[in-house]
Amino acid sequence: MAWRSSGRVWEVHEWALAEAIARYAMRVCAGRSVAKLRVSLGTLQAIDRDVLEFALSSIFETSNLRPLIELRDTEAVFRCRKCGYVWRYSEITLDDEVREAIHFLPEVVHSFVKCPRCGSHDFEVVEGRGVRVDEVVCGD
Repeated sequence: MAWRSSGRVWEVHEWALAEAIARYAMRVCAGRSVAKLRVSLGTLQAIDRDVLEFALSSIFETSNLRPLIELRDTEAVFRCRKCGYVWRYSEITLDDEVREAIHFLPEVVHSFVKCPRCGSHDFEVVEGRGVRVDEVVCGD
């Protein structure tokens, strides 16, 4: 689902994430301003950075806040539980439909990806899953 603004399509998923992140930051600062927000975006989640940053800025502006927002990508890394092989999400080829399914429900990655060495679907996501708030700095 998406909505249009000024001819651009904004993903509702990123807006929902932005609302949750902003609520969390404001709760951490408990009545003080949010001066800085640093967030890691796992590549497995395939978050549209531009949409998320725009949404965060818009949400904070409605509360008269303009924190420094830093978004950084964390590449997804997998480790096979069967043979121990480690590989990165960027090293595998998936079609757009599969990537979109993983974007909304990262757990399905095990249905579409297998270890490049032994072919097992039994692997762990070591890094790069989901969205993580790394730092909230409160102001006055």
